[in-house]
This record gives sequence, C-alpha cells and structure tokens, in this order.
Amino acid sequence: MERPTILLITDIYYPILATFGVPANIMTIVILSRGNCGLSKCISGYMVAMATADLLVMIFNVIMYHIFSYLFVLSFLSYTAVCKFNLYMNATTLNVSVWFTVLFTFDRFVAICCEKFKAKYCIVRTVASVLTTVTVLHCLKDIPFWFAYEPERIINNIHWGCRIRVEFFSSPAGVAFSWLESIFMTWLPFALILLFNCLTVKRILVANRARRGLRGHTSENQSDPEMENRRKSIILLFTVSGSFILLWMTAGVSFLTTRLTSTAQYLGDYSAPAYIATETGYMLMYLSSCTNTCIYAATQTKFREELKQLISYCGRLIFHFILIRVTLSQGQLWMGNRGWPCQRRPQPMNE
Repeated sequence: MERPTILLITDIYYPILATFGVPANIMTIVILSRGNCGLSKCISGYMVAMATADLLVMIFNVIMYHIFSYLFVLSFLSYTAVCKFNLYMNATTLNVSVWFTVLFTFDRFVAICCEKFKAKYCIVRTVASVLTTVTVLHCLKDIPFWFAYEPERIINNIHWGCRIRVEFFSSPAGVAFSWLESIFMTWLPFALILLFNCLTVKRILVANRARRGLRGHTSENQSDPEMENRRKSIILLFTVSGSFILLWMTAGVSFLTTRLTSTAQYLGDYSAPAYIATETGYMLMYLSSCTNTCIYAATQTKFREELKQLISYCGRLIFHFILIRVTLSQGQLWMGNRGWPCQRRPQPMNE
C-alpha cells in the first residue's frame, strides 16, 4: 500500500528539523550564557529560557514522539507509562515555550513603557522567579493529560501504547480542558503579544518624536545612540514575536475550526483536508522552536560574532578528533605491518 504524501513529508521533515534545531538551541544557550552579546542580564535570562524550552520541544515533541516512537514501535517508548509521560511533556514543553515568549514580550514592554515599574521588575531575581512560577503552573495545569489516555492493548499484563480515552474528552470536564488548553496555548498568548507590542510601538513613536524635538533640527543628521538602541530592541522584539505568531497561526486556526465544526472524525483518513491542515500546523509550530537562533544571528551583531567563533571552535575540535583517530588507526596499521612480538603467531619448532 502506498504511503500517504503527508506522512512521507513528515518522515523527511522531522529528522531534518531535529538535526538543525537541537544544535541551534544548544549553541544559543551557550552563547547567551557567556554574557558577551551586549545584552542585559534580564534579556539574556529570558532568551536562555526560551532556547531551553525550545530545546526540550525538539527532544520530547520532535525526537521522542515524531521520530523514535514511530521508528521503534516495540521499544520501551511503547509502554503506556512512558507514552503518557511523553504526551504530558509534549503539552508542557509547548506551553512553557509559548509563555516564555509572552514573558519576553512583557519584559520589553515594561522596560520601555513603565519607567517606575522597571526598577522592580527588570532584575535578575524577578526573572528567575517569574520563569520558575510559570513553569510550575504549567506542569500542574497539564496533569489531566495523565488521565486523558488509556492503554491501547494489554499483553501479558503489560500495558502497551496510548489511545485517547473517549470518556474523558466527551465529558464536560474534558471538553472544557481541551478548550482551555487551546486558549492558553495559542489565542491568549497571541492577544497578549499583540497588545504589548502595540503599546510598546506607541510608546517608542511618542518618545522618538519628543526626542527629535528636543535635539532640534540642527542635529538631525547626527547619530543618536539612544534611538539606535531602541531601534535594535524593537527589531528583536518584533522578529521574535512576529515569527511566533505566523508559525503558530495555522495550528490555532486548525484547532478552532475542527472544534467548531466537529470534524474530528478524520483520524485514519490521511487525505482529509482537516488532517493535512492539522499536520501542517504542527510542522510550522515546531519550526518556531528553532527559528530564534536565526533571528538572533540576523539582528544581533555580537551574537553573530559569538556564533561564528563557536562554530569555528567546534569545527576545530571535530577536525582534531578526526585527525587523532586517523593517526591512531595508521599507527596500529604500522605496528601490525612491523610485526611486533606481541602480535606474531607462534612459529612451529624445527625437529
């Protein structure tokens, strides 16, 4: 039987995504943790948190679920307990990744628009507290996922696989949880990001207009470091939040339309438009977990320089490792050709 086109695409897409996404997020964490990119500790803290959450998405959602669980069908990943844990981590890591982006947007809004609140909020201790609180809350919120699935089969008293528990999702509590999960993962973050960005842009435009008036017409051609910093900050903010909204929009619209039209019966029909739209939304959604590295490299000069140095350093390490391996293999071959006493076969004695 011919494999559906959408499944062929996902078979190729997810390994490529993981091959790029995992190293990209690891390099982002390493570069930002060193603190040589000219960013404040608050911004670096949120960016490291976003890269860490995106790395977890790559590990659990892409590698463990979309690659390993399909390649190794009868492995330990097929145990019901492991399967439930993986599904729980899929939801939790996605939620955390989304809300870390919201927190980053809110931090930039506070730093630019709220001068009095900035001194209390934009500090390292507050960043750590906020990130920890949001992570714990999402871990608690997604506990119902442990009860939303049941074993697919039982063989020799061992539970294998996971399937949706119809009783859970058809119950009022299950329906409410499903809607809340969609709202908290897509639509509420969209609304908050757009709101904070609009308020930030309004504040920057007003401040820039006032600053030009104070500087006067005689200095229009002179560079303004303050306005240049604002411009770089707004570019970074808009590219991060804008790419998130664009890449998540398909998944949000797909979920909303299938819920409103009750077209969730497409399971098993891989040619159904609803199924293709859902899978396309997933692919774009996971792509957003490895785009921030490209955004940082494109918008931040110092990050780009640090990235070049790190790639060069890793390349030298790989080259030296290969060189050592080749040298050792040639040395073993040379010793074998020389015929050292420890490698000679015993010769028969002449009678």
